[in-house]
Amino acid sequence: MQKITKAVVAVAGSGTRFLPATKTMPKEMLPIVDKPIIQLVAEELVAAGIEDIIMVTKWDKKTLEDHFDHNWALIDELQKSGKHKRLKDVKKVADMANFIYVRQKGPYGNGTPVLSAASLVKDEPFVYVWGDDLVKSTVPFTKQMIDDHKRHGKLMIGVQKVPKEVVNRYGIVKLRKGSMEIEDIVEKPSVNEAPSQLADFGRMILNQDIIDILRGIPLGKDNELWIVDAIRTYVKNGGVFLAKEVEGGEWLTTGDPLNYLKAILKYALDREDIGGDLREFIKHCVLKRICD
Repeated sequence: MQKITKAVVAVAGSGTRFLPATKTMPKEMLPIVDKPIIQLVAEELVAAGIEDIIMVTKWDKKTLEDHFDHNWALIDELQKSGKHKRLKDVKKVADMANFIYVRQKGPYGNGTPVLSAASLVKDEPFVYVWGDDLVKSTVPFTKQMIDDHKRHGKLMIGVQKVPKEVVNRYGIVKLRKGSMEIEDIVEKPSVNEAPSQLADFGRMILNQDIIDILRGIPLGKDNELWIVDAIRTYVKNGGVFLAKEVEGGEWLTTGDPLNYLKAILKYALDREDIGGDLREFIKHCVLKRICD
């Protein structure tokens, strides 16, 4: 079984829900306290043994690319001012992996980044990630997935149980009875039609079979190329595709302002340097509101 050392990261979105903040800054560069979202994603991948991180971008992502490069002027400034910890943190960002950038070409849809990077992951399993999805867990979730893949060699997608009343916002998986094998994925079903409460999210292990299917399937909903359609075709053709739940943590989407703020709070409250003070501030605000 081939070792998984490559990840494809989809970062070509426009982040329109965050305008005007994302007018000149990629959404994936929005900070979670003092690290951009995309850095947390990259750190998870590296902690799982990923060596090559392939970012599928578009024309306005230059600041994202620069973030994972050495800023020699900043390095020199930090050296001269004796800020050694900050210097170490800055240098580590560029050195943590081999970063490769590919421009997205083709139809709209979350299957297109896979095709854009196809020549770089040919005939080998790889991790596929949304650049704005975070998973906060004791053991990095990508490592959990790769460790499972080492044992059984199956393709998989991350899932998390969501409240029944919000299943219509997500792709919901239907599992084969008594297993974690996916029988189907229903996009944004009604509450009454949802086959489960397990929503899929942006962590997957894919291979050449999925690439080949994406090349052959027609465009789906809204005339876009969907990775879910490729997974459904793979399963229909007899392939085994597993759903993988997060162990010891949770998926945190940053796809909209409210969930983005929730993610910031969850990360900030766990910080030794600011978590305690932030917790007290929140208590003060809650008590003041109750008292007022």
